[in-house]
Amino acid sequence: MRNRIFHRAFLFGARRVAPLFVLAASFSVSQFSPVAFGSDGKETVALPAENPGEPGSQHTSAVRNGVLETKDGLTLRLTTDLGPVKITQLDAGVAPVVRYTVHIETDARGPAAQQLLENYSLKAKSTYAGVEIVGMLPPQAARSADAQFWVQFEVAVPRGYSVEVNTGAGDITTGDIGGTAGLHTQGGRLDTQGGHIQVLDVAGDLTAITAGGHVNVGNIAGDASLRTGGGHIRAGQIGGRAELETVGGNITVAHAENFVNVHTGGGQIDFGEVRGSVRAQTGGGGIRVMYVSGPMEVESSGGSICLTRVAGALQAATSGGTITAWINPDPPSGGGAVRLGGASQLASGNGDIVVFLPRNLAATIDATVTTGGLRHIEADPALHLTVQSSNAGTGPVHAIAVLNGGGALLKLHTGAGKIRLQFLDSETALRESLMREQKERINQRLQEHQIERVKIDRGPVAAPEPGPKTDWLESWLANLEVAFTGGLHEDPGDFQKRLTYFPKPSYPALAQRAGIQGIVKVQVRVTKDGRVEVQKILEGEPALADAAIAAMKRWQAKPAWINGKKVEIISTVKFDFQLH
Repeated sequence: MRNRIFHRAFLFGARRVAPLFVLAASFSVSQFSPVAFGSDGKETVALPAENPGEPGSQHTSAVRNGVLETKDGLTLRLTTDLGPVKITQLDAGVAPVVRYTVHIETDARGPAAQQLLENYSLKAKSTYAGVEIVGMLPPQAARSADAQFWVQFEVAVPRGYSVEVNTGAGDITTGDIGGTAGLHTQGGRLDTQGGHIQVLDVAGDLTAITAGGHVNVGNIAGDASLRTGGGHIRAGQIGGRAELETVGGNITVAHAENFVNVHTGGGQIDFGEVRGSVRAQTGGGGIRVMYVSGPMEVESSGGSICLTRVAGALQAATSGGTITAWINPDPPSGGGAVRLGGASQLASGNGDIVVFLPRNLAATIDATVTTGGLRHIEADPALHLTVQSSNAGTGPVHAIAVLNGGGALLKLHTGAGKIRLQFLDSETALRESLMREQKERINQRLQEHQIERVKIDRGPVAAPEPGPKTDWLESWLANLEVAFTGGLHEDPGDFQKRLTYFPKPSYPALAQRAGIQGIVKVQVRVTKDGRVEVQKILEGEPALADAAIAAMKRWQAKPAWINGKKVEIISTVKFDFQLH
């Protein structure tokens, strides 16, 4: 398959006329005909030879364009049996019209080329519902046995327009869409993996289907239904329900506000933050999830599962991989024990199961290892597991525990792996590291496809551990301070203990060459979601202060709790930049 670049726009797929095959090609259009209102503008251009090694080789192209008056808030319906489609928005304040340009090209020569271009059917009209555009290749009888055909659509719509696009072969690319979007590409046959779909922001719902290409979407305010025959699916933010399916590619979602149902035949599944429930299944890849607030069902045929913050009921299963889960339900408003959202089960055919629990969890644990013996169940002594095993050293082993009076059942089972139970505070550095890596991994995948980085919340860092109770006066004074200053002031020494991730600033090269050194002191605020924000610079050279602020943008900390509620912290941080 040949690949060339269309220098005015983007790569696009194409289809051979007879016999049929798919390829990508490009050409240059030296001039465009003026816009024609109410009718199509047409112009035929003979293009120079693309391959100097083939004497006499040239392509002939035609450009058809037009403008149709419409009203904002309606729908563009575009159907074509060939060609990539690019949708853009009109500038703000422009009269509501639909502008379209169609580039048509063939490698036929002489009168045959002219006839093929003229026989390409393009119909565009305004309707009560919006604008309809239909493009069709010439009838089979009119095609030359050796001719090839290329078609590309570029359409600009009003900012509140909805879009429905169907293309038989080729990519679909859009900018922001103010309404809903339905995008379908059948992909190619034989020599292509199918067209890709690229969408930035959609104010409504989005349906995107491709036979085999990738689907990349930015911010979808409504529901999203994304399906591909084998490509990857990458999504920034989805406000409504999400149904995502690929035959074998990876699925990546940074942030979802509702129920998410994903399935891949064998790829990796990566989630950032999901504020609803999750059902995820992969035929062989791993599953990594940062935070899910609702019930979660995850299943892998052989990959590992890593869940860094589980707030609701959990069902997790893998035939051979490891399951690692930090179970951390939301704390009750009045304090006290935390509880699972419902009965939960983690099962692995042969892999290990590692579970981290809050010390104030009220639950009943039932753990079983089919083959392995006593050494295959490890637990913090404070969990007080009751362990039963067969006389044979490698037989089944069963353990139970009732935590804080008991509660919903947490069932753990592995065939030949190990089960390890620890408290949340035993390996905080590992969890923080995994969450940072997941955030960077997800946003890197989005940015590689021109999708903006998404702020991914980790959910509450941990359920507050029971501590010394404060009297009513101390609590009242703390609440009063928060009400007047917006946060609770804290000593710099105590603030340092609150930090969970704090990379040191780099010494600016310019400041080193200039011999600048000294103290930088800043006032900071820890937000309820654990971010560290710089409020103001209290002392220090500007060049050094900028370096300190750049580092602190990456800091993470634990917010304070008062009467079962998170509150922000205000403190100061000092850096000492010294030349050596």
